[in-house]
Amino acid sequence: MSNSDAGTPAPVVNFDKLVLRLDDAIAALDESRDFAKLGKLPRLFDIVRRVLLQPEGCLAIEQRAERLEKAGVFLGTDWADPSILLPSLTTFSLQSPQADTVIIEGLSELRLLAVARGEYLHESMSAEQAHHYLTQVLAINLNMLFGEAGEAEREQGKLALVSRAVVQHVATQIGYEHVIDQLIEEIWRILQQRPIQVSSVRQMITQIALCRIDPNVDLGGAGQGAERLISSLYGPTQACREDPGIPVYQERLQSMDAVALQSEATGFARSMHDTGLVSPYHATFVRHILESQDALLTEALGLSSTGRDCLLCYKDLVHELINEGVYPETAQGLYGLALMLERGILYQPPLAPALWRQARLSICPHARERIRLAYGYQPQPKAWLLQGVLNMLGQPLGVGQGNNPTCQSARALSMWAYNDPDYLLQMVAWAARDNEIIMHFEGRPVSSSGSQGGVASEVTLDLDPVSLVVVPHLDRIYAEMGRLCTDRQGDPHQWVNPEFHGWSAGRGFRINVDVATGHLEDLDTFLRHFYASYHPYYNGNQPLIHPQPAGVAVTDSAARFIGWHAITILRVTLDPEEVMRVYFFNPNNDSGQNWGDDVVVSTSRKGERFGEASLPFEQFASRLYIFHFDPLERGEPADVGEEELERVISRVHRSWGRDRLPAEALQAEPPQEK
Repeated sequence: MSNSDAGTPAPVVNFDKLVLRLDDAIAALDESRDFAKLGKLPRLFDIVRRVLLQPEGCLAIEQRAERLEKAGVFLGTDWADPSILLPSLTTFSLQSPQADTVIIEGLSELRLLAVARGEYLHESMSAEQAHHYLTQVLAINLNMLFGEAGEAEREQGKLALVSRAVVQHVATQIGYEHVIDQLIEEIWRILQQRPIQVSSVRQMITQIALCRIDPNVDLGGAGQGAERLISSLYGPTQACREDPGIPVYQERLQSMDAVALQSEATGFARSMHDTGLVSPYHATFVRHILESQDALLTEALGLSSTGRDCLLCYKDLVHELINEGVYPETAQGLYGLALMLERGILYQPPLAPALWRQARLSICPHARERIRLAYGYQPQPKAWLLQGVLNMLGQPLGVGQGNNPTCQSARALSMWAYNDPDYLLQMVAWAARDNEIIMHFEGRPVSSSGSQGGVASEVTLDLDPVSLVVVPHLDRIYAEMGRLCTDRQGDPHQWVNPEFHGWSAGRGFRINVDVATGHLEDLDTFLRHFYASYHPYYNGNQPLIHPQPAGVAVTDSAARFIGWHAITILRVTLDPEEVMRVYFFNPNNDSGQNWGDDVVVSTSRKGERFGEASLPFEQFASRLYIFHFDPLERGEPADVGEEELERVISRVHRSWGRDRLPAEALQAEPPQEK
């Protein structure tokens, strides 16, 4: 570890007395009423800051984490619900010049450390989730473990000591030797899902690269598997292996012969398809060969015969998309372009003209400002939006909802990109150019500009460019459609989902929860209808034709209910081990989750395609609470074996349904998807 920290921890001065004062401050906060708690925080924060500056201070706070939270230290703040916290934002909080921000962030990290170590059983976050979160926090803030003090820390002054003390204590408890290796494993697990938004992954890889070249850092045998990740961004080919910088690489390209250029093209394509990441050098190379060596474009994109034929048919359009949308900053769009060509969707008549429109689209001031806030001023917003379009068309299952309760909107974008891409492009054009989307609910126009508001009070900026521009509009329309159903009996998703997602969503609807009471309702019939609609053994071996919206009751690793969540059922088939599985799309950014009671969502090695999650049919059915189907198809309840049905029902009763049994007096809130 570096010896050039921003300073050394303060010597122990009446530490025991200081801790007693801390306990008194916690007690005073706990005993005060909610409206008076704000007045108790300044004294508490000042004592916490002084405690954290002592050698054993972080441990003292960790041991009191549960008392601090229950006393109300996070009440009314962004840190109140740890399940929605983003690791990528911790750097800004820990390096803030505002003492209160640093202190509350430090308290939050130490709270999660207590959860991860099993010292604090938290109602909204399991030990595994807390450990997972802290691993990412450490990865993003590796400079606080090993690096030199930066400008942000110099501006902080002694506050930097608090931030470093917290991060180093977390690393000490989790284990330095595990941080890098776990991080690398985590990065590969995420990349296997091929998300569109990879900025956090790129950030973590960059931190690993900086850590490895720091002479003051001794990783021992850790970090050996990072080479492929680092090279995918900073040196995927022979000519840029040492990361020379874009200007130097451009000069090298000028002097390359045909053989060298061919080698570069092959190297870039291999790296891109291996990791799903695209190096800025790759974009530089493609822009270079477009001028005089465009025959190499097939190799540079790693296209099969399908993709090559599509490229040759629409050569001018592809060149236009690259010229307008592919720069070193937007290099990730090349992966989307390659996968879009492989899908062959350009052969659909509306697609080519819609993409020509997109390449030349005039973007309204509101959309421009959102893109600039999220991605900066270079290149122009039009290039960022075009990159997002290419990625979404190429990776329809890579859409994520970010830190927003907008799973319905993210699901809709994914479904359209997957099944109705020209409709998606129309939505993008309306939102980006006109700053308004108009959809129809049972013949009645619903405008995003005339809505009272969406599910999300504010849509954050941690989204891909298309979602950044379109989701605020979709969210308001979705909420407005829900308001139009307020006078109807039953769950509003019955009418909203087909109107919102489009004609391919089934008009038939089943739910196993009574909306008025929140209790389970007719679970046996619900499951038999689900089997009859989706299970190949009970539906005449009819494969699913169009992706269908559905809702699941998400549970944590202890099988405790977390909330309702929107997903898309994609297909149902046997996996390589001859187990019937449901393959589905989950828009929550990371589909690999442990839902408890041995229900662990798989994202790879069970027959999944990129972006799919899967579960055995029984396990999936045990978390399902609504689904759609075609009411004109056969709909008789399936003759499912009693033993199999009982296994599914038992899983429901052991998990999210345990407090929803009709005999229970306690009533839950009516289900509402995020």
